[in-house]
Amino acid sequence: MSLWLRSQVQGVSRRSVVAVFVSICMRDFSNDIKEVSRRLSEAYVYLKIDHARARLSELEVEISRPDLWDDQDLAKKVNSEYANVKSDVDEYTSLKAIVDDVEVLHELAREVDDDSQESEIEANISKVSAGLGVLEMRSLFTGEHDSVDAIVQINAKDGGVDAQDWAEILLRMYTRWAERRGFTVDVDDVSPGTEAGIMSAELTIRGRYAYGLMTSERGTHRLVRISPFDNQGRRHTSFAVVQVWPVMDAPDIDINEADVRMEVFRASGAGGQHVNKTSSAVRLIHEPTGAVASSQEERSQLQNREKAMGRLKAMIAAKIEEEHQAEKDRIAGKPAQVGWGAQIRSYVLQPYQMVKDVRTEVESGNVAGVLDGDLDIFMEGYLRWRRELSA
Repeated sequence: MSLWLRSQVQGVSRRSVVAVFVSICMRDFSNDIKEVSRRLSEAYVYLKIDHARARLSELEVEISRPDLWDDQDLAKKVNSEYANVKSDVDEYTSLKAIVDDVEVLHELAREVDDDSQESEIEANISKVSAGLGVLEMRSLFTGEHDSVDAIVQINAKDGGVDAQDWAEILLRMYTRWAERRGFTVDVDDVSPGTEAGIMSAELTIRGRYAYGLMTSERGTHRLVRISPFDNQGRRHTSFAVVQVWPVMDAPDIDINEADVRMEVFRASGAGGQHVNKTSSAVRLIHEPTGAVASSQEERSQLQNREKAMGRLKAMIAAKIEEEHQAEKDRIAGKPAQVGWGAQIRSYVLQPYQMVKDVRTEVESGNVAGVLDGDLDIFMEGYLRWRRELSA
């Protein structure tokens, strides 16, 4: 310490001397800690931690009931809710403990000028910040059904065989995205293309917030590339439409059976020789709306019809809800969100490489990564855009 500095601190307590010296040598993380503490307080509110802890206690009693699995559907629902609520509470509690420890460590390190603690403090602040980023994503899920599983349909549109190939690329893209997030994917129905690719596909993506995330994909997807099916190597533009519905438990909606046309076909999934002997898979078409739902995972036609009917009701119920919300927004003077058939995203492979969302203007030059399932940047951008529109 210089003679000048010594002269400035004469007569001051030893603690004050250390504080002056530390202010010169020890990095001050006070603002960083205040920021993560502020974000943690916000998480406490939007995660409804008090309510979540009370609900967790109730669910712990439910899952311990010996007769719970007498009703398997109820048991799965209770266990799923328990896992989700416990995840919220545990993650918040863990981050809160880290912040509390960091505050104490930072204060002690500053007092004794222990700059060897800087790396640990910085690492823990970064860890908390990343964890809060995940939790903050959950605050963007404001829709009634955002937390449930999703039914997804992909249909090739304009572009001939290129559009059919594009539809198959999208099917792979969503499958890869779901796998990255630890979701499960059930491919319920696939109609092969005439030469390559697929005409259409229906899949169910199961995982927390699957529907909320997949709402960002609803609409028309445009692909521009040099066609692999054109002998002259010309650039082609292809289109495919993605539709998304929430998986609902027995929606309260009546459907006139006369409006539903049923088609049966042989299941293409697992099932051994059984799939070659009977046409047990079912496809239901609701004539007034054009909604189509399929099921082939059950072994009997009756069971598949029942499951397909449940999906069909969910699709129609979701469509009605969306139309009601659109009418409310129109009356309130809010700008309309992108509809079912509107173009939402362009994937350009030639003459340059770029994926751009036309609603949010989020873009990426890593086309290969996006087509391999790297979609989170677009989904988060959409959720933020949706929240701004609803404000």
